Amino acid sequence: MALLQGTRALCFSVHAKCPCYLSLKTPKHSLVHAVNISLFRQIKKSRIVTPILSHKCRASSATATVNSSEQQSARVSQWKPDERYLKCCVPGKEKLKVAVLVSGGVDSSVALRLLCAAGHSCTAFYLKIWFQDDFENFWSACPWDEDLTYAKAVCDEVGVDLQVVHLSDEYWNNVVSYVISEYRSGRTPNPDVLCNTRIKFGSFLDVIKEIDFDYIASGHYAHVEHRSGDAQTKISVLHLSADKIKDQTYFLCHLSQDQLRRLLFPLGCMSKQEVRKLAAEMGLPNKDRKDSQGICFLGKVKFSEFVAKHIGEMEGILLEAETGDFLGKHRGFWFYTIGQRQGLRLPGGP
Repeated sequence: MALLQGTRALCFSVHAKCPCYLSLKTPKHSLVHAVNISLFRQIKKSRIVTPILSHKCRASSATATVNSSEQQSARVSQWKPDERYLKCCVPGKEKLKVAVLVSGGVDSSVALRLLCAAGHSCTAFYLKIWFQDDFENFWSACPWDEDLTYAKAVCDEVGVDLQVVHLSDEYWNNVVSYVISEYRSGRTPNPDVLCNTRIKFGSFLDVIKEIDFDYIASGHYAHVEHRSGDAQTKISVLHLSADKIKDQTYFLCHLSQDQLRRLLFPLGCMSKQEVRKLAAEMGLPNKDRKDSQGICFLGKVKFSEFVAKHIGEMEGILLEAETGDFLGKHRGFWFYTIGQRQGLRLPGGP
């Protein structure tokens, strides 16, 4: 049963258990998945692997165009950024060793190029966090195939090493399973907040802890101010991005001081429009690629489809809270959250 009050949908089940709950058994992921893929070569039996260009995944729609090495070197060496675009890259200091998280998108690609332009030594990392065999039928192509193609093309242009880190098990255990459990209980945590805290700047830092990186960087729209001081008083402060519309500090709000003090966000000092402009000036192979939308691990899959897959559906009724009038039926309270207006299947709206 669900009560609708104003624009707030308050849903609850009339049964103790949903008969269509699906198993939450954690899938077992191998380092290289047995789905006819030869994309990765294992290195030293670690979670970090180096991408190989040839693979047998389903046909990719990626159209990344990579010029000859001579053309790449000439274009990269000719491009010099305006100094104002390097303000969030710690310019003017000694050469830093930076681990850069790349996704194949424009933002992380521009962040990588800016750090290289600032004179830092960069290593790029692509996090492979979601590939579950029993979820494969939702995708028309490998969800990470196109992303990795673009990421490698961008890294090749500047001669930056690209490594792939497998964190599928960590992501399932620390983000996906938790989200499913919370949704079953009527709570709606944000998966991207959890991903940043527990995976991108959590499990990933554990994987590379033996490598002496000065900072970890990504293409987030945020800015971290590292204030001076001794070991006890030195703090790092998370600030809003220069682009208040694209700002992503909300998704970084759970980061600890230990995490923040290791982070750099090169795009925090500029707008999305400026990032697109720089991508065109750099001649990036993904300069015209659309921004990704939605939850990071789902790709093009709708969140409602994911919920239906892992929790199921259980029909209930919608009532007007003030009058008790019957308004319609819902698919299960876990499909809704407070303040939601879409997906209620009410022709006249809430």
